[in-house]
Amino acid sequence: VDAARLLGNGGAFAVLDDKGEVLYRSSPDFDAELSEGELSCVPEYAGNYYVNYLEYTADEGATQYLVTLSSNASADELATVSVMVLDQNYNVLSGGFDEGRTRYTPSEFGYLTGRLSDQYELYRYTFTDKNENDRTLLIRVTVFTEDNYDKIVSSSNKMLLLAVPLYIMAALAFILWMNRKIRQPLEKLDDAIARLGEGKPTLDTDCGGPEEIRRLGENFDKMAAKLAESERERKQLENIRQKLVTDISHDLKTPITVISGYTNAIRDGKVSGDELPRYLEAIDSKAVELTELINSFYEYSRTEHPDFRLECVDTDICEYLREYLAEKYDEIDLAGFNMDISIPDTKLLCSLDAFQFRRVLDNILSNALKHNTLGTVIRIKVTRFEDKAVITIADNGNGIPEAIKERLFEPFTVGDQSRSGGGSGLGLAIARRIVEAHGGAVRLIPTQGGSYGTEFEILLPLKQK
Repeated sequence: VDAARLLGNGGAFAVLDDKGEVLYRSSPDFDAELSEGELSCVPEYAGNYYVNYLEYTADEGATQYLVTLSSNASADELATVSVMVLDQNYNVLSGGFDEGRTRYTPSEFGYLTGRLSDQYELYRYTFTDKNENDRTLLIRVTVFTEDNYDKIVSSSNKMLLLAVPLYIMAALAFILWMNRKIRQPLEKLDDAIARLGEGKPTLDTDCGGPEEIRRLGENFDKMAAKLAESERERKQLENIRQKLVTDISHDLKTPITVISGYTNAIRDGKVSGDELPRYLEAIDSKAVELTELINSFYEYSRTEHPDFRLECVDTDICEYLREYLAEKYDEIDLAGFNMDISIPDTKLLCSLDAFQFRRVLDNILSNALKHNTLGTVIRIKVTRFEDKAVITIADNGNGIPEAIKERLFEPFTVGDQSRSGGGSGLGLAIARRIVEAHGGAVRLIPTQGGSYGTEFEILLPLKQK
């Protein structure tokens, strides 16, 4: 057993039998042969007490010793103190710790008070070995003296004097490293922020450096990309707004100019009595056209408003279309158009706003009636594809100009680019918005080489059983 490591430099221990004979000692220089009286005066290792003594001169001039034995106080017990007075020859004058004991030897007094050595303290610990024999463990522990303390303080001061310059050098090296590792990436990031603030494009920051700064640069790049995208969208919306204002102004100006010119001619007496009915009819026609334009503008703005809501109910789309086409039949027939209808008898249930969806059908059919010649066949077909109802509205008429097919569903898209052919160009934009509000989609089907010049497809989600 490494006693020095456990008990300090110079520490040792010995094992004694019940007669005080040494059975084992860890160090040859450990004098463990103690008498029975000496052994009884050695403090117990786990004893809950401590011994103090005071040397003083009595009234007669003789040296005496006041010895106290104090127990440690616990949570539920008070500390107890035993007192003993010895003369200079260690005879008990009063008190006592052991009943019947009247005298101590110098060594016994030394073991009792711990004054035998300034370097060591001695303790005993009694135990029973595996053979039920009583044994005593005698332990010598090195005392932490003032000299030891001074040596430790001196060594610490020397280490401190050596450590301070090393610490300063390490701190300077760390500062220089941090300056190169962090300052340069931060300068790149600062330059990118300044460019962004000036409205200049920011390149890929890639500021490098520690992981935290690298993530900061990546997040800045994402933010800059989103800001650039927002700016592009803003410019696009501004262009759309300007186009809307221009188109609305143009569409309103034409009928207003005609109405104003005709009314001025009538007021100034430039219209004869025979021509007056024709002028009034033209004014009425332009007023109706103006009303339709204003209604279209209103409907478009309403469908584009964030608060636009549908009032949907579960509807059999097949039965709905049969009733709708029955109402429209006379109008289509009188216009000189033919109809080819294919609607199954099976029920296809959709969540439908009947009023708004009627506007979708009206807008698509009105374009077919307006832009095709007599005898054109309009085909309406309903099928099911997976969980959707598919409504096809097609005609074998003139078709749609290639120049406007890609932006057909954008507002103010008309076939006549001079916008002199009538119509607001909002019908299909309104139709798409209403269909999308139903959770569906509408698109123009390519018809190259087919039997139809124009074919629209409307997809509506079916109600799940």
